[in-house]
Amino acid sequence: MTVHFTVIAGSDGQSFTKLAIPPAKAKDLHNENQNEFNMKTLVVFNHPHDGSFCNAILDAVQQGLKESGQTSGLIHLDHDGFDPVMRAKDLKAFALAGKGFPEALDDVDPLVKKYKTKLEQAEHLVLIFPIWWMNMPAMMKGFIDKVIFPAIAYDMKGGLLKSRLPIRKVTVISTMNTPADVYREHFNNAIEGNLINGTFRQIGIEEVEWISLSMVKQAPQEERELWLENIRIRFASAV
Repeated sequence: MTVHFTVIAGSDGQSFTKLAIPPAKAKDLHNENQNEFNMKTLVVFNHPHDGSFCNAILDAVQQGLKESGQTSGLIHLDHDGFDPVMRAKDLKAFALAGKGFPEALDDVDPLVKKYKTKLEQAEHLVLIFPIWWMNMPAMMKGFIDKVIFPAIAYDMKGGLLKSRLPIRKVTVISTMNTPADVYREHFNNAIEGNLINGTFRQIGIEEVEWISLSMVKQAPQEERELWLENIRIRFASAV
């Protein structure tokens, strides 16, 4: 399935679909696909500042999920104090688990075990983070390194990776101050290559959507409020 790139931002990137539209129209648009969000949703969040726009996005997502009546959970990497570093014991567990020894997970970070339990209950995974230096922050990258892991997220069979999770869809929501066309033309949409194709599609999760909010600091307040309203409606549209 084709990866969907959705930009809710003030940019002129021609290859993107913009959703910066009035809330009433947004509601009509998302009602057409309301069943796609009718699932257990797990949100993984990374931003250290509680007053950030990413936190406002998190609030909008959670409000929409609440309105939809969905069951949902949250992994707040910053509040958890998650250690993103792949330690020697983690790397050893990675190697052993990849060779078919799942008991190696007994030695990994206790938070990783906690996150594993949450992932095993989710059908829709949502990641929210800022883009710093053209990529995800260290905590989110560490989550990918240490949790999207053999015997947790996938198995290796015949040289191929196969997801072992019930997750059917991934939604990535990112913020940045770089214009969308610059990020695409000069940095090759790094999130697409590293996270969407290089991680989720590689383990067999085909339905991945990227909501990229660009030039956030330059956007007027009313435009930011419209982005948040569209996000709330998007997640509230499940029945």
